[in-house]
Amino acid sequence: MSKIHRLGVLTSGGDCAGLNAAIRAVVHRAIYTYGWTVYGIREANMGLMSRPLDYQELTLDLFQGNLLRMGGTILGTTNKGDPFAFPMPDGTVKDRSDEFIEGFHMLGLDALVVIGGDGSLMILDKLCRQGGVPMVGIPKTIDNDVRQTEFAIGFSTAIDVVVEALDRLQPTASSHHRVMVLEVMGRDAGHIALSGGIAGGADVILIPEIPYSLDGIVAKIAEVRREGRRHALVVVAEGCKTEEGVPLTVTWSGKQARYGGIGYYLSEKLAERIDTEIRVTALGHVQRGGQPSVQDRLLASAFGVHAVDLIASGRYGRMVAWKDRGVVDVPIANVVGAPRPVDVNDAVLHTARGLGIYVGESVPVAAQEAE
Repeated sequence: MSKIHRLGVLTSGGDCAGLNAAIRAVVHRAIYTYGWTVYGIREANMGLMSRPLDYQELTLDLFQGNLLRMGGTILGTTNKGDPFAFPMPDGTVKDRSDEFIEGFHMLGLDALVVIGGDGSLMILDKLCRQGGVPMVGIPKTIDNDVRQTEFAIGFSTAIDVVVEALDRLQPTASSHHRVMVLEVMGRDAGHIALSGGIAGGADVILIPEIPYSLDGIVAKIAEVRREGRRHALVVVAEGCKTEEGVPLTVTWSGKQARYGGIGYYLSEKLAERIDTEIRVTALGHVQRGGQPSVQDRLLASAFGVHAVDLIASGRYGRMVAWKDRGVVDVPIANVVGAPRPVDVNDAVLHTARGLGIYVGESVPVAAQEAE
């Protein structure tokens, strides 16, 4: 057993529902079971890079029942500012990784729990290995694309939002005999679109991992109409490309390019081929917010407890994960490097096809590129 007295915890990358539940679990386990002092690092890695340090002690009186139910993160987070290539005001980049390591020691921490997605875990794992910082990771991302875990914190709530949106779109689609196109998040993975689309009764689900054709979409809509239904629901993941293979992006403030626009592309192309009115909804960041689902609260709680236990037992450099209805842990080295796409042999994908949903052509993108 390692001698731990002061534990740090931070959230990094995009926000999602369930982060506060994970922080709560870390604090409860660390204090109730081990008697440690817990410090929350604000604004991800920036809290340890700032001078003065930006942190707060996390005590039990902070957790009076509301934080378990609250979306976002009380510690703040960021998905910008790689410490190894930090953008400076003059336009240059600077390696500030030593400042993070120095901050860890300035605060007198003995170990760190990092809650992040695949990108955040990769950067923070590199930082901690460089500085000899004992660290354990907790996976969170609405995209559910972290390797070695079946579920990440935030995914369940995100697909609940997708299903609610489809539940609201279906009656208006039916009333006006329209095709409703719903664009959802997910980056380069189609987990949100696939699970949310099935649960929400979509007729067409498009994901980045599988190519599609406009003819295939049109054929499915025609099939629906032959069956006597005059409306259809289409779900498309933001990372899907055009039929010609071109990714669509939008540029936000700070010159950040993000996926977006595939829903409107489909609307324009389909309008040339069918005589049905088409409307587009892009859910965007509403998928990140709101109260966490029951599953996300349970997952976050289980992950937080197990992460603290790993720290207590001196098992560093690992990420907690969900597998076969239980919590396990895996080496972070096996997780970072590339996101987890939808497996073309996935049971959820098989379910979609079995329901008659059009989910693209039968040949996956990877197989096409290999030919």
